[in-house]
Amino acid sequence: MMTFKFPTAYTILFLLIALVAAGTWVVPAGQYERVENVTLGKEVPVPGTYQQVDSDPQGVVDVFLAPIAGFYNPDSYEAAAIDVALFVLIIGGFLGVVTKTGAIDTGISRAMVKLKGHEKWMIPILMALFAIGGSTYGMAEESLAFYALLIPVMIAAGYDSVVVVGIILLGAGIGTLGSTINPFATVIAANAADIPFTQGMVLRFFILLTGWLACVVYVMRYAAKIKQNPELSIVADHKADIDAQFCKKVHTDGEAMLTLNQKFVLVIFALTFAVMIWGVSSQGWWMAKMGALFIASSVLIGFVTWMGEKTFTEVFINGARDLLGVAIIIGIARGIVVIMDAGHMTDTILHLGEQSLSGLSNVMFINVMFGIEVLMSFFVPSSSGLAVLTMPIMAPLADFSGVGRELVVTAYQSANGLVNLFNPTFAVVMGGLAIAKVPYERWLRFIWPLLLILCLIIMGSLSVIALIE
Repeated sequence: MMTFKFPTAYTILFLLIALVAAGTWVVPAGQYERVENVTLGKEVPVPGTYQQVDSDPQGVVDVFLAPIAGFYNPDSYEAAAIDVALFVLIIGGFLGVVTKTGAIDTGISRAMVKLKGHEKWMIPILMALFAIGGSTYGMAEESLAFYALLIPVMIAAGYDSVVVVGIILLGAGIGTLGSTINPFATVIAANAADIPFTQGMVLRFFILLTGWLACVVYVMRYAAKIKQNPELSIVADHKADIDAQFCKKVHTDGEAMLTLNQKFVLVIFALTFAVMIWGVSSQGWWMAKMGALFIASSVLIGFVTWMGEKTFTEVFINGARDLLGVAIIIGIARGIVVIMDAGHMTDTILHLGEQSLSGLSNVMFINVMFGIEVLMSFFVPSSSGLAVLTMPIMAPLADFSGVGRELVVTAYQSANGLVNLFNPTFAVVMGGLAIAKVPYERWLRFIWPLLLILCLIIMGSLSVIALIE
């Protein structure tokens, strides 16, 4: 008797592209008029200007073209995916070179000896660091570089790759959800809403703190459970594959010592990530400069260890090949947005949201607003793209309902941050799960209770402030 097997992430994304394409045959096509916003440097929709336009239903050919266009064809709200995909391949090559030296494996062995009995405290500390990155500069795509670094560490500590996804994706994600000074979410949204970004800071910090605490407790409980009973891991049947990719050479006796060359490699390794964080957070770096940094570090490690040109090239290419599937997923995920925009569906959904908000009480208004932003986040996962699209329409509606515009900004960023913890159209989610070899449906099984908790925290906080105003 055949048993049902949940489809892979590739199939899920293709089915979503087909579903959205089918929607373009049913949902009326429409657009808002747009004007240039000098502050944002982008065109924004004008409230009250929505009108239906000629439909452009997407067919079978468009469905197969969408993933290709997702790689290189920027739309109104997203950048092309090719830069992220290339960065992932370069990260794979860099990690291949580092792994060849044996420095990571030996370093993990030594670290586990020193941390024995205290491994669990890595979870809240690392999640706090990632949350700071998410809250201050919107850490997202660059977090993909940390998976292959943390997975062998956590597996050696007795956990699984789901714990690593929890640390990175939930850590950075809760930071973005509770953004304080994030220029790609809070600042852009506040500018589009025509208010100072400091308004509403106290509420956003409260959501950040309580959300982070909920995520830490949730991940630590799961980690403790599967460390005591590994068979309870939701990826227990994938353990052999994960161990083979990330831990096949890890020393288990704890006696191996780092050579001088390996110590140099670890220093270069750590400095590379430190420079990347500095570049992104303070110098405005994006994928091209980050990719160049990892290539330069790979070459430097090759020289330090006298690896040789032939060996270096082979291990770099093999490392990139290991993450090829991740790069492909990123392009496919972006294809959903391509279909949405080509079929002129995005503005229609926004217009329906605009109509549904009229005549509501303060509490109902802000919670319906939150729900609309949740829906829009599935189709526009980019925090900056969603802010530019929705804030010029939604923020003025708050004036008629007696709700502060800063509460609308908080509802937007909380909704976007919540959805992007599991959104299949968000490359960071699908890419991270692919690197960690965590099937998408297993991640949903793991995270859904936490999503309910976070949703209650957000909606409760928004409702209380709406009542007070």
